[in-house]
Amino acid sequence: MHKLGLIGGLSWTSTARYYEIINQAVHRARGGQHSAPLLIESLDFATVAACTTDEEWDSAAGVLIDAARRLETAGAGALLICANSMHRVYDRVQGAVNVPILHIAERVGKKMQADGIEKAALIGTRNVMTEKFYRQRLVAHGVSLLPPDMELADRIDRIVYDELTVGKISRESERYMKSEMTDIAKQDVQAVVLACTELERIVDVKANVLPIYDCTSIHAKAGVDFILG
Repeated sequence: MHKLGLIGGLSWTSTARYYEIINQAVHRARGGQHSAPLLIESLDFATVAACTTDEEWDSAAGVLIDAARRLETAGAGALLICANSMHRVYDRVQGAVNVPILHIAERVGKKMQADGIEKAALIGTRNVMTEKFYRQRLVAHGVSLLPPDMELADRIDRIVYDELTVGKISRESERYMKSEMTDIAKQDVQAVVLACTELERIVDVKANVLPIYDCTSIHAKAGVDFILG
């Protein structure tokens, strides 16, 4: 098996989910006592959380570049950045290392294209929902996206940064997301892209009217494919 590096701590709750998904899949594939050969660089999320200014994003890029280089030096053959929002600096991080970094939106876009999805709603934190770095990757795979709902984006930011990244699960937030998913299902879309690694904790991805593309699971399984090679 090939060794995979995870840039995690973005947040620790979603990194734990990556670890679980990857190891469960490797165990199913190999059986016995097999588990995944992983290197994890778990960062202090407070140093990069909720970036808004160019200066803050420059600092975040530097933090992720240093992490990627350490993982490469330690022997990782490929890397995952375990957060949707941090893919804003993907190109800079990939340019700083010689091993491939598997892009989360690329993997999701490929799967949606293979499934014939042409219209979808993108749900995530504000920068993922509104900025081109993520949306363009999906559009390049033939997926037309609804315009961002700014009220929903602001509410998700509060849910993610005030609750989910610190391990808090709110029934009120669960009900809110369920209601939003119901409303989205009434629009002219074929699927929902759940583009926040923490939202899976309060959204039942299997119990909705529309198919939900859970980016965390799709990204983690891309890592499994690399491991099993």
